[in-house]
Amino acid sequence: MLLGYAGNYKGLTFLGLALSAVAMILGMVPYVLIWLVSRDLIEVAPNWTAATGISKYGWIAFAAAVGGILVYFAALMCTHLAAFRTAANIRKEGMAKMMKAPLGYFDNNASGLIRNRLMGAASETETLMAHNLADIVGTVAMCIAMVVLMFVFDWRMGASCLLAAIISIAALFFMMGGKNAGLMAEYQAAQDQMSKAGTEYVRGIPVVKVFQQTVNSFKAFKKAIEEYSEKAEYYQGDVCKIPQAVNLTVTEGAFIFLVPAAIMLAPRALSNGNFTEFITDFAFYAAFSAIISTALAKIMFAASGMMLASAAMGRISPVMNAPELKKTESPKSITGNSVEFKNVTFFYEGSSVPALENVSFKAEPGETIALVGPSGGGKTTAASLIPRFWDVSSGFVEIGGIDVREVDTKELMNQVSFVFQNNRLFKTSILENVRAARPKATIEEVEAALEAAQCNDIINNLPDGINTEIGKAGTYLSGGEQQRIALARAILKDSPIVVLDEATAFADPENEVLIQKALSRLMKGRTVIMIAHRLSTVVGADKIIVLDSGHKVEEGSHEELVKRVGLYSRMWEDYNKAVQWKISTGEEVA
Repeated sequence: MLLGYAGNYKGLTFLGLALSAVAMILGMVPYVLIWLVSRDLIEVAPNWTAATGISKYGWIAFAAAVGGILVYFAALMCTHLAAFRTAANIRKEGMAKMMKAPLGYFDNNASGLIRNRLMGAASETETLMAHNLADIVGTVAMCIAMVVLMFVFDWRMGASCLLAAIISIAALFFMMGGKNAGLMAEYQAAQDQMSKAGTEYVRGIPVVKVFQQTVNSFKAFKKAIEEYSEKAEYYQGDVCKIPQAVNLTVTEGAFIFLVPAAIMLAPRALSNGNFTEFITDFAFYAAFSAIISTALAKIMFAASGMMLASAAMGRISPVMNAPELKKTESPKSITGNSVEFKNVTFFYEGSSVPALENVSFKAEPGETIALVGPSGGGKTTAASLIPRFWDVSSGFVEIGGIDVREVDTKELMNQVSFVFQNNRLFKTSILENVRAARPKATIEEVEAALEAAQCNDIINNLPDGINTEIGKAGTYLSGGEQQRIALARAILKDSPIVVLDEATAFADPENEVLIQKALSRLMKGRTVIMIAHRLSTVVGADKIIVLDSGHKVEEGSHEELVKRVGLYSRMWEDYNKAVQWKISTGEEVA
């Protein structure tokens, strides 16, 4: 699966792995030459000068060592190039996937979590591709060659050295295999949750401070940290402590296993007259035992890298498998500005209860339709289906008589503007923030949109006017001011259909007056779908749709609905009571 992201660089990966195997085998040549040197020296002892092949063996060993280094360097060059391209392709494909995902997907998936999965997990796969795979293949080649060499000269001494490797591999399997194989995935999941909670906590600090909920708001973040800490401590302490101690002991002291074998074999070698050969073999295995710790350490780190990469791919999968907005093969063009819901039913993913069920209504061109109702009634869900933040589960949402699913996404976005209650501005200039709606707009058009959105006082108070960068040098805007900039953006876009989601929710009285003026300018001559909790803002709507628990329960003008004894009438009565409510003084109570 991972190599599938390598593209044209897949061949470099295989070349790098082959070169790594060659490099590891070349690295073992000096150990064979040590045996040859020992043999020649022992055979002519004490007449050392008679051993004429020593210098030749030395030069061969030097050439093999240097050659191994150069070949390994070339292997890493190949794997690194492939790894960088693979990680880049993962990020590119992930971003491309996000561009195709419905906008509603980002409401249910925190940006910090998505970023951590795409960027962090891609980096972990980079380590696997660049280093771990090459080490794994090289280590396999080394182990095969090592086993062959262990049994070439004296199988009994070779078996004693191999015993250390067997114990080490058993310890590694205990740490990373069997019932502990899933611990790394749990560890990474805890890390993801901590990243998500941290991002949400930081973003929510202003609200936390306003409502003095510091301790309570910290609980979720603290819990995520504690869960991550528990996973890390359990894996490192309870699972790995003893096996890792055994592993390090046997690999670093592999020579100890050779001593008993040598003691048992020495008497027989003396009696058979093969003591010289015995000493030569012992010298070889004594030197060779040092390579065991290197080989097993590579196995351990490679196995760890495989686990991390496997967990990383598991974390990337939800992003790569994110839902996509289906594109029609024969897109239709929108010719009208009416908005109609026809028996619309919608389920959120994983929910068995519909957020909307058999909802039908129509907004004629130029009409203002208000969606009202209790919290959780389905107002925001209904509005989000118009620009295809989600696609309906059944039924139809039509603009100008055309199903929005049959319209090209770009054209649909050009037809609809939306203003939310918590609009975010980019950390760039006011000019570029407004121009985001229409990148080719002139400065004069941007200034006209800002004036229509009642933003003159904001611009006049900024050090560089419309060129002032938000968030730079202590320049920040209030919630109401941000909302007016967002309205300027919507005015500049000049779409025939406007979706408003409680645009004055977080505005102070002064800003609310200006926002209402801006909204009047934005709504003029357009088809408007507005969500409102303050019923005073929908009195002048052409039609009011009352939603409750995902069902349309009432429809009509303000006057018509007030006369009925229904949900809207009760909501209007409660709203008026809330508006007239005031705190009584002690004297009045008396």
